[in-house]
Amino acid sequence: MNQGTLQFTTRFRWWICLIIFAATTINYMDRQILSLLKPLLEEKFHWTNEDYALLNVYFQGAYSIGLLGFGWFLDRFGIKLGYLLSVFFWSVAAGCHALVSTLTGFFGARMFLGVSEGGNYPAAIKAIAQWFPKNERALATSLLNSGANAGALLAPALVPWLAYTWSWQAPFLVAGATGLIWVIVWQWIYAPPDKHPRVSPAELALITQDGDQTLTSHQPKIPWINLLGYRQTWSYIVAKLLTDPVWYFFLSWLPDYFKKARGLDLKSSWPHLITIYAIITVFSLVGGWLTGHLLKLNWSVTASRKTGLFFFALLVTPIALVANAPVWTAVGLIGLAGAAHQAWSSNLYTTVSDMFPNRAVASVIGIGSMAGALGGIAFQLVCGRLLDDYGAAGAHQSYAWLFGYCSMAYLLAFAIYHLLVPRIEPVT
Repeated sequence: MNQGTLQFTTRFRWWICLIIFAATTINYMDRQILSLLKPLLEEKFHWTNEDYALLNVYFQGAYSIGLLGFGWFLDRFGIKLGYLLSVFFWSVAAGCHALVSTLTGFFGARMFLGVSEGGNYPAAIKAIAQWFPKNERALATSLLNSGANAGALLAPALVPWLAYTWSWQAPFLVAGATGLIWVIVWQWIYAPPDKHPRVSPAELALITQDGDQTLTSHQPKIPWINLLGYRQTWSYIVAKLLTDPVWYFFLSWLPDYFKKARGLDLKSSWPHLITIYAIITVFSLVGGWLTGHLLKLNWSVTASRKTGLFFFALLVTPIALVANAPVWTAVGLIGLAGAAHQAWSSNLYTTVSDMFPNRAVASVIGIGSMAGALGGIAFQLVCGRLLDDYGAAGAHQSYAWLFGYCSMAYLLAFAIYHLLVPRIEPVT
């Protein structure tokens, strides 16, 4: 076997990562549709800011339940079935949005979408822990996590065009159909690495070089109540609770921010939104590369992961200046904060697989991500109430307060994380 063939036969895990990236891209395109159509739908259906905030609350409440449920399901029944069911049902849910025309109908569709999307990250992070050695996990997680950026980047380019060319229902139908195509690909191509015919003995040896992967699902599961007894679980819970609301805020409220605080409607703000998510997509990949590179330089897991987390927490703080910055400077600051969030998030996910065995990863991810979704619910309610109370004239000041919280959340989360987990090492 020549060198080129050998390299190709030890890279199949990156094809798996690419497929997961595609699922995350579809996932975030689905999430972005409602926020991009908000100006159009609020005129058509006469929604208030609080109505829109409640739609996000219903979505995130259902999402939190889905995270917890799918975390348990994936650790019990495996990645292939759990991921397939999640994407199948969220694709159906996306299509269902096109069939409703009342606020109550949208509440139901958002809840269906939320609970089914709960399988994405527990499945994706569990798959990365199963398919990648420790020194590649942060980069692989950054790559799959960049699917969120790619989805958020593609949505402003496609959703307005689909809505204004055909109807507001068209983006939801296209998103649903795309997800169903992914389900077919996943069913055809996925298997655990030790059972996959495309994985060579050399690649399998690389995947298992740390000696901590459980490749199949035949190990006894760890009950949730036991997981809550570990401070490592709580470190992840608190970090997600404080920082996930920032990302949900970006996804749900940026189009409204540019309209209300900057006077730019959907047709005028899409270049700003695309630029933000382009910045996030490119620079968030540094997060995965950085900590993996530090590990290859023989830094400890604790030093490399915490250096990354602290550095990315610092990069979010300039977003406090957005309110008084020129519009394109604001775009740059939001893009920087979003990239830092995704890099932070990728490394935070990776610490779960650093500390917990593979048979518990999806459950811990589900528990912590549920906390993040609940934090997002609280922040969505604050956003809606604040914007309604201050009115259109006070939108600029309202968003200044909201961006102010975003700037502080990560340093606070890092401080608590460091106190709970002084050293990142496998739990016993």
